[in-house]
Amino acid sequence: MFPQNNTSFMPEEDLLYTILADMKRTVGEYTTATTESNCPSVRQMFTDLTNDTLRLQGDLYRLMSQNNMYSTSSKALRIDLDKQIQEARKTQHECQQFIQQKSSSAGGYGQPMHQQGQPTHQNNPYYM
Repeated sequence: MFPQNNTSFMPEEDLLYTILADMKRTVGEYTTATTESNCPSVRQMFTDLTNDTLRLQGDLYRLMSQNNMYSTSSKALRIDLDKQIQEARKTQHECQQFIQQKSSSAGGYGQPMHQQGQPTHQNNPYYM
């Protein structure tokens, strides 16, 4: 960790907690930028930045947790987590059906959803 000395401007725990919170905020901003980008290469860049920041945030959280610098809330019940996952999958499936319906129907929005030559990203969890 950081060397302890009397000249630090804030306690190490507070500094790390601030960095952790900033990483959480940054991930949200990268996610927004990913979903709003029109250029595939820019979208991929923000996806990569999001993933890298999530990994770094996870590493910092584990380090803080191991050093008793971060306490977690009570554990969630598995049944509640499973319910949330199921609802998210249902919403994603409905969205995919809607997109397929609109892109295949003649009365859709007038343009196909994907231009020729662009990947469809069907197996990528960051694309719906």
